[in-house]
Amino acid sequence: MAFTELDSWLSARAAADQFSGVVLVRSGDRTLFSGAYGWASRRWPVPNTLDTRFDTASITKLFTAVAALRLVDEGRLDLDASIGGFVDLADTAISPDVTVRHLLTHTSGIGDDADEEAGENYEDLWVDKPVYSVVRTRDHLPNFVHKPPNFAPGQGCRYCNVGYILVGLVIESITGVPYRDHIKEAVFARARMSTSDFFDRRDAVRDVAEGWDPVEDDAGRITGWRQNIFSYPPIGSPDGGAHVTASDLVRFLRALRGGELLSAERTAQFLTPQVLHHREDGDEVWYGFGLEFTLGPDGAVRNYYKDGGNAGVSGVARHYPAEDLDVVVLSNAQRGGLAVIREVDRRIRIS
Repeated sequence: MAFTELDSWLSARAAADQFSGVVLVRSGDRTLFSGAYGWASRRWPVPNTLDTRFDTASITKLFTAVAALRLVDEGRLDLDASIGGFVDLADTAISPDVTVRHLLTHTSGIGDDADEEAGENYEDLWVDKPVYSVVRTRDHLPNFVHKPPNFAPGQGCRYCNVGYILVGLVIESITGVPYRDHIKEAVFARARMSTSDFFDRRDAVRDVAEGWDPVEDDAGRITGWRQNIFSYPPIGSPDGGAHVTASDLVRFLRALRGGELLSAERTAQFLTPQVLHHREDGDEVWYGFGLEFTLGPDGAVRNYYKDGGNAGVSGVARHYPAEDLDVVVLSNAQRGGLAVIREVDRRIRIS
């Protein structure tokens, strides 16, 4: 693999304040590349290490999807059951025809709290609403339940963060356990993700990266750094915000493929593209149950992945089946992470 100069390239980007985070590439039990760069905190400063736990943003959706499909395996959930059987959505804009399958595959049509494809900004939700008022899963409901739908359930496809909020409420309704506690038992423990958790950013916890983004002047020069403490709620939810190490994220991917988290039938379902989405910018993406898929010209899966981004956060967890490679990039800055993800992917493709 073409990783011989990757460390110097990443180090140069970190020195120029263009990347802060970790990169890990593994094939089976072999580590092909690993490196930690930049600062876990810019206030002190504290450097990132391979043991640093990063906010994963939307990568968390994978854990939510696995937890839901485990309930299907246990006979406690039907993917085609109405969401109304689990969550009281009377007097809202959400149709009773929305199912759990719709929510997991972004085909529900419900209005998102911040519609990324429409150019809405998630940070704007917190201009007039304190972030600390949204801690429980159901605290997110007022942000979206009265927004008009984009289309009837099953009649289209559009990425929707809050669909996973509703899946989290389904999980809580069935198990009687708060979402985060259930994920720690049903997913993290089973996948041996021993250091992963949902950390409240108001708490002092070792080895947890803080999210920082640059403040720039009109000429694009960095004039300072701003922490993301007012950009979204202080603790993670079903659509984003779990904290993991790069190694734990690889463990999750391997446990998933190895049938340690789901039955053989459900594992195959999870690793199969479900719905093709034509984005408004002209791009196409295949959605699965949380995962997204890149197909080759022959229709075979070239790789599958889940990425995530938010203020002070960016990252990806990706698997290349033909090469048997797991790739994780986690960053505690929104800026710079995507360029690193693309560069690692480019080096894999040309090798």
